[in-house]
Amino acid sequence: MTPAELATTVKEAATRVLATHDLDASVVPDTVTVERPRNPEHGDYATNVALQVAKKAGTNPRELAGWLVDALAADPAIDTAEVAGPGFINLRLATGAQGKIVTDILGEGGEYGRSHGYAGQKINLEFVSANPTGPIHLGGTRWAAVGDSLGRVLEAAGATVTREYYFNDHGGQIDRFARSLVAAAKGEPTPEDGYGGDYISEIAARVVEKRPDALEGDDAEVQETFRAEGVEMMFAHIKQSLHDFGVDFDVYFHENSLFDTGAVNKAIQTLKDNGNLYEAEGAWWLRSTDLGDDKDRVVLKSDGNAAYIAGDIAYVADKFDRGHTLAIYMLGADHHGYIARLRAAAQALGYDPEAVEVLIGQMVNLVRDGQPVKMSKRAGTIITLDDLVDAIGVDGARYALVRSSVDQTLDIDLDLWTKQSSDNPVYYVQYGHARLCSIQRRAAEAEVSYTDADVSLLSHEKEGELIRTLGEYPAVVAAAAELREPHRIARYAEELASSFHKFYDACQILPKAGEDAEPIHAARLALAMATRHVLENALGLVGVSAPERM
Repeated sequence: MTPAELATTVKEAATRVLATHDLDASVVPDTVTVERPRNPEHGDYATNVALQVAKKAGTNPRELAGWLVDALAADPAIDTAEVAGPGFINLRLATGAQGKIVTDILGEGGEYGRSHGYAGQKINLEFVSANPTGPIHLGGTRWAAVGDSLGRVLEAAGATVTREYYFNDHGGQIDRFARSLVAAAKGEPTPEDGYGGDYISEIAARVVEKRPDALEGDDAEVQETFRAEGVEMMFAHIKQSLHDFGVDFDVYFHENSLFDTGAVNKAIQTLKDNGNLYEAEGAWWLRSTDLGDDKDRVVLKSDGNAAYIAGDIAYVADKFDRGHTLAIYMLGADHHGYIARLRAAAQALGYDPEAVEVLIGQMVNLVRDGQPVKMSKRAGTIITLDDLVDAIGVDGARYALVRSSVDQTLDIDLDLWTKQSSDNPVYYVQYGHARLCSIQRRAAEAEVSYTDADVSLLSHEKEGELIRTLGEYPAVVAAAAELREPHRIARYAEELASSFHKFYDACQILPKAGEDAEPIHAARLALAMATRHVLENALGLVGVSAPERM
């Protein structure tokens, strides 16, 4: 019996008991809380439903808890039910009911933990979207890992997810990039507002190699040549770095297309027509303060050119016009102002502002021996995705970036993440999976099968702890999707690995050499293989490999 199934049992019992005592059963919530108590001595699970509903129903919590205990104890899946404190109920499951979790996992395999809660939702998930003016820095790398993991989690919850990269090939930053390339090609100093780093010289040289006439013509022609060729080369590097990091996108959306197709002009006209754009001081302003923003925003400047927000507004419309029901933007630490701005844009255009979500990620720092790691020479002023992967590998980098909430500044200790020991979280979890695969191989050699294993034999304390941890996985995935917090999956994987290692140390899974296999060995092997499935599923949602040998 999973926690979700037990919660349903408790809900039905509460509804039935209240009705039996002529009390209002409608006060029982749709979702009843059932969770593992901190102290295992208090039982396998606990619920506070009596405290939740007793007063509303017209009774007191301990009396209602007493009625519920009698009703629940009669269920063959529940071994004991006891009232605790002011009205909590502690529950212990029968071993057979608890072992059913193992059977369920073995039957579902890779599907275990997946659900249909977001079925019908078409989510546009935009992340990274780094300007093609340099390699991806650590902040963008964090979003690459977290965004890809969040996409996997949302898909596991039933959503259809479009992973999208907003390719900024329009505006002042691109102009400064082009000027920097031209200066490098001419052997001149980097412009004061330009980009430095060895990569600028490398790309400039490649442009000249590809286009020997690149420096010919007037200044505008030269800059346009380096802009077009340089952006293409830089973005190719970005895409390759992301691909090598295990991150690929369904859509690479070019900002320029919003201007080339007339989408920006169309959005501006829509806002003029519906009264959400007004003229003042020679410019056109969005009435964003009426829509939750802290100030009105200039959309069309007095010189007739579109302001930066005009592209954002057109892009919001484009996302929903493509049929998405939810647009999630994953932005950097300096983008808090975009939350109200983008929602205001959606509402002004006639879309639901609640269908726009903005997640803000904090900075990432690298440390070694307790000291900050110096900047990357190749990138000039930043540490890049490639630098991090070179230091700790793809799996280490992805896991390190995903396992912490994005609203916290993250320090990555390079010494820790290169250790091959239990101190290193990703090594600890992956080693657990490799150990489980080793057990599977040894079981095959010893001809020990877990087919038709009697899981009701799994009565050892560490067996029960491991089973209960396995049973929590679907709820963890659902919470990670609902809260947009894929770090919950990584932390769960560590908890599961810990629970498995404790079970491994306490229980003889396979018969010793020269001994015959007994039913308990088959049952424990079944539990081990169920654990392997869930650990592999969890690592898959983080985007980290599940090695069979280490």
